[in-house]
Formats: sequence, structure tokens, C-alpha cells
Amino acid sequence: MLGDPEGVLVLATYLYKLTNKLGVPSYQLMAVVVVAIIMIALPLVVLQRYMLRNASRYVSVKGKGSRHNPIRLGALRWPAFALVVAWFAATVIIPVGGVAIRSLVTSWGVGVNIFQVLTLDHYRDLADYPNVVSAIVNTVGVAVVGGAASIAAYTAVALAGHRSSAPLTKVVDYVAMIPRAMPGIVAGLAMLWIFLFFKPIAPLRATMISVWLAYTIVWFAYGMRLISGTLLQIGKELEEAGRSVGASEGQVARDITLPLIRGGMFSAWLLIFLIFAREYSTGVYLLGPGTEVIGSLMVSLWGTGAIDLVSALAVINTVIIVTGLALAMRFGVRLND
Repeated sequence: MLGDPEGVLVLATYLYKLTNKLGVPSYQLMAVVVVAIIMIALPLVVLQRYMLRNASRYVSVKGKGSRHNPIRLGALRWPAFALVVAWFAATVIIPVGGVAIRSLVTSWGVGVNIFQVLTLDHYRDLADYPNVVSAIVNTVGVAVVGGAASIAAYTAVALAGHRSSAPLTKVVDYVAMIPRAMPGIVAGLAMLWIFLFFKPIAPLRATMISVWLAYTIVWFAYGMRLISGTLLQIGKELEEAGRSVGASEGQVARDITLPLIRGGMFSAWLLIFLIFAREYSTGVYLLGPGTEVIGSLMVSLWGTGAIDLVSALAVINTVIIVTGLALAMRFGVRLND
């Protein structure tokens, strides 16, 4: 919406043009653009590996206790606070507030008295729109349950490469970046081809499992970085102590490593929950009757010009996310644990 034709054209927007605006999707040109994006991303992975070659400097959980002192800002304390408040207002309060107000008014523009045009009709109309309830249920399910399952998968892979200096570990890092280097719509198209041509999993295409798999694979690099960052904070002497008393690798991971990274896993789940709750482009080619999500309904409504209903659905999506975060903070761990 912002990049073309009046704004700045980037590769992701160009891919959208190749998919939707030229009549017939130009898959061969899309493949070329995706390869170019991957070639841009891979050197950054190499750079990250180089910068983390001395990862022990990031260890914060060790066998010996240590004291951590907060940074004293001094005279910069209040200017820093004002900057944070201004940034929060510009990036959260104003955009979300504008969407919320738009969902509650019958008209919008210069000179309109908001208090005279307030209404809840958009939410009533949205309740009558087909598949809204199933889209909300699907979104919550894939974000909560699917997000937890994805974190379990990311953690298993991260643990397998933990402390390992084998070349295969480096290969996994590079391979994990490829799906994320692609725009979501292209990765979703690739997943569609897999479900079409790999017959054993073809029946899953019409279920939410296909959407969850697409989300999990595309955000694999992100989830791996979250878990790996937590593992880097664990001192290796803690795990070596377990091995010294005869514990197997599995027992060390279960009884020492996993309990120590529990808070990091929970924080990673929160971020994956946020991503999955608003994601849609990755699964755009996999969505169908019964597997709609809120994002896909928003795009459908936007295409019909129903901006009022889009705003109302956006508010509902925001409420779902905020409620999920509140419950997680209430029954889970605190962010500063």
C-alpha cells in the first residue's frame, strides 16, 4: 500500500506486483528476485557467525554468583524517559488509537465531530460477516497452541546444535535463514507446491496444520535466534557438572539446560504468539473455507472497500493479542525473570 506506485519500490513490493498485478503470476521472475534476496541475506548470517565466535562473553548464568549493577543515566534519565514516551506514542498509541476510533464512527474527516458520529454498527455488521467466528478461533489456536508447538521444535533443534562446533551446525544456521529471507507470500507459494506434489501430506493442505507448518518453517530462523540467544547465556560449566556425575546428554538437557532457559522459552513463545496472531501472508495460498485467519479476512474486506469492518476486525485482533499477553503475564513468568 505504501511502496507502489507512489512510494519507494522495494523487492518485496516488486514480488507482489509479479504475483498479482501482471495478470498471470510470473513465477520464473519471482524465483529470480527471491534468489537475489537470499544472496543479500546470507552474508549477514556469515557476519553474525563471525561476531559470535567468542560467544562466551554473553554468558550471564554461571556456576558462581555475580552481582549486576544497573546503568546510571544521571542527567540523561528524564530526556531518555521523554524519548521513550514519545516513541511509544508515535508507534503505538496514535496508530492503534486511530484504528479504534475509525471503528466507532460513521464518518471521518476534517470538521467531523467525533462525539456526534459514534456507533457500534460496524461491530454488529462484522458479527454477520461469514466466517468471522471461525477466523478468530483459528487465529487464537494457531497463535497459542501452534506457537507453543513451534517453540518446542525450535528448542529441540537449538539444543541439538548447542555447544557443537561441527560444520553441520553452521549449515543449519544458513539453511534456517532461507525461508525467512523470502517474503511471506513466496514462502507460502513454495509450501503450496510441496503440499500439491508430495502426496503423503497432500490431505493436510485443507487443514490448519498446513498453515501452522508454513508459519513454523518461515519463522524458523527467528525462533532459532531467540532460543540460541538464551542458550548463549548459560555457562558451560553448569552442563559439565552434570556430565561429570554420569548424566547423559539427554539428562543434562532435561534437568539442567531446559530449566535454566525456561524464562527465555516463555519470552520466545510470547513473540511467536504475536507473530502468528497477525500473520497471514505466509499462508495466503493455503487458506480456504474453514481455515481462514483474521489477517486473510482483513485483506478480503479491504478489497471490497469495507474500511469500517477492517478497522473493527483490527481492534478485535488487537484485543486478542493484548488479552493473550495479559494472561501469559498473569499465569506465566515475569518479563524481567
